[in-house]
Amino acid sequence: MNPKRALTALGVWLLLALVAIGGPAQAQQADAGGEPPAYSTLADLLENAESRQQLIEQLRGLAADAPGAEAASAASAAAEAPSLPRQLAQATSRIAGEVGTELASAMEAVSGLLSGSAEATADVDMAAIGEAALNLGLVILATVVLFLVIRRLAKPIFTRISQWSLTGQGLNPVLRLVLCVALAALIDVLVVALAYVGGNLVATFAVGETGELSTRASLFLNAFLVIELLKAGVRMLFSSRYEGLRLLPISAGEASYWNRWIARLIGLVGYGLMVVVPLISAYMAPALGQSVGTLIMIGAFVYAVAVVLRNRLRLRDALNHKAQQTTMAASRVSLQLFARTWHLFALAYFVMVLVLTLTRPADALPFVLFATLKSLATVVVGMLVSNFLTQTIGRQIRLSDDLRRKLPLLEPRLNSYVPNALRVIRALILITVIMVVLSAWGAFDLSSWYVSEAGRELVGKIVSVFVILAVAAAAWLGLASLIEHKLNPETGGGVPSARAQTLLALFRNALAIALVTMTAMIVLSEIGINIGPLIAGAGVLGLAIGFGAQKLVQDIITGIFIQVENAMNTGDVVTVGGITGTAEKLSIRSVGIRDLSGTYHIVPFSSVDTVSNYMREFGNHVGEYGIAYRESIDEAIEQLKLAFEDLKASEEHGQKLLEPLTVAGVVALADSSVNIRVVIKTTPGDQWAVGRAYNRLVKLRFDEAGIEIPFPHTTLYFGEDKQGGSPAANVRMLNAASRGRPSEAAHGDDTRHGVQEIADADHRQPNDSEV
Repeated sequence: MNPKRALTALGVWLLLALVAIGGPAQAQQADAGGEPPAYSTLADLLENAESRQQLIEQLRGLAADAPGAEAASAASAAAEAPSLPRQLAQATSRIAGEVGTELASAMEAVSGLLSGSAEATADVDMAAIGEAALNLGLVILATVVLFLVIRRLAKPIFTRISQWSLTGQGLNPVLRLVLCVALAALIDVLVVALAYVGGNLVATFAVGETGELSTRASLFLNAFLVIELLKAGVRMLFSSRYEGLRLLPISAGEASYWNRWIARLIGLVGYGLMVVVPLISAYMAPALGQSVGTLIMIGAFVYAVAVVLRNRLRLRDALNHKAQQTTMAASRVSLQLFARTWHLFALAYFVMVLVLTLTRPADALPFVLFATLKSLATVVVGMLVSNFLTQTIGRQIRLSDDLRRKLPLLEPRLNSYVPNALRVIRALILITVIMVVLSAWGAFDLSSWYVSEAGRELVGKIVSVFVILAVAAAAWLGLASLIEHKLNPETGGGVPSARAQTLLALFRNALAIALVTMTAMIVLSEIGINIGPLIAGAGVLGLAIGFGAQKLVQDIITGIFIQVENAMNTGDVVTVGGITGTAEKLSIRSVGIRDLSGTYHIVPFSSVDTVSNYMREFGNHVGEYGIAYRESIDEAIEQLKLAFEDLKASEEHGQKLLEPLTVAGVVALADSSVNIRVVIKTTPGDQWAVGRAYNRLVKLRFDEAGIEIPFPHTTLYFGEDKQGGSPAANVRMLNAASRGRPSEAAHGDDTRHGVQEIADADHRQPNDSEV
């Protein structure tokens, strides 16, 4: 059975029962010319919104308790559930109809009141209204004056708290601000409470009948308490007089403007609905009171919309300016987006409040009040937590000099990780705030969702993923810092060996890859993705890569054996793949070599047949020095030894020599020189510098001893006849002056060193033609 039909039948049955019960009395009163009381009672019951709502709830309770009602309701709902567009259309039509009905009733009541009709004023007792207004005015005056006096007395306390919030030391600025605002709010609440108690005392013992608190005074005092507490909450956000007690980071002028506007709106709606409407309903007519409440809400709505539209551009520019000062890109984009759409949110809020007030007059005000307070509290708490995190861990992290010296990469690594973690936390805070706000307005049931299996599972997964990522980041920071500690020569262990540097660097890279892989797998498994196929797919992919990229596999395997055999390390001078240079970077598959010209070569290990390392244990400078044939070999060797003694005495190269000079002796009788070989054993990698320094000293010693280092000679041969005689060859040495040539400056090297000419000779010199 359709529940609507059941409720309708039950309502008709109740109406018939009322008529039947009141039938005899109605007949008697009808005979006497009176009005049937049952009809009047039913009309009054249906006219009162609160009574009507209670009747509806009772009828629904009776319908729910009926046998089989639940099953029938479920079956009917399943059979006749309308589609979502139809539900939206029906809801919109119903809301529009209710709003139109309320507006029409308000206009009729106002027009009747203005026309001064007898029906509207017949039951109005003007004397009672005047006395009630006088007594209520006295209570209002006493309460307001008492409130202003107490707040004036508390002004020095607010000033001191604000000063400490601005200039205090020892606490984080956000924590100090929150603490001061909470303390000031507590004092503000105490001021309101004292004024409320004073107003009650005045209303009870000084106004009206002594010892009794009138209903009208109670209405005002309750409204005063609620409204002033709301204003105290607004003052926490927009404290215009005390800079240190303002939660929102805006100027004093902006705070004063918005504080004044919101206070007016709260006062208009609060006192109107909580004082004026009940008094009009009590002293005039309930319908008139309800109509006045509707007009108050419409007036507040028009006022709020006008203020929002008037400040749309100004607030947009202020938010854009604030966005430009933000360092984080996500916050900047969010502020810019909110700057363009804030007025839409504000207008939607006021439209929703107006619709709720007109369609649900019985409970709209408490619902809107608590939903607004909950939304504001959630947004403010979210902002404070975000600012606290920004000021605590979002700033540039500075480590101590000693720790920065031991772990030079820890500080930049922290300054790269922490902002990213802060962005994630801010995103979670934003999502939480949105969910709580939607729950406050009934669009989303947060508590039911959280206790459900899906909610608990989602929250658990988010927490688990966050913990996994935090543990992985901490493990990477710890292990990477330990490796850096071992690589740093200033940590007490001395300069690490080249092999240690290479292996630790490779281990750090392998550790990073392993941590990333394991963390990704664990996170995927935690969020519900089956990683078994991924692992199997990775195995198949690895097999395919092994067949398709044999060169890469060969590179890796050869690289592993090169590292195991310690063939080379970072900084070694090597010859690899025909390229000689310094090994700057070693990976698991290649080596980067910088040659003498500065060219950087990447040599894959698969192309390496031989590794020639010039940096193992020691190095040798092998030098060959030629002397002229006429020079004494023993004297030349002695000068070579003296040059080695000079080298040993050198501060720059003396500590690089490992053994005395080794003279190998004469190794060649060359075309124009006698070559003597010497060997100098040096520390690894210093053989080239030692060789250059030794060559210089040998030249100086040979010059000092007059030992000739031969250079190429030219022999002119003029031939000879059969008798062994050579043709005539006269040789004369002429200088520039004897030939009348220009000066040396004009002819350069030829004139400067003299010119050798061959001319007709007066004397024959057979078989002697060497010049």
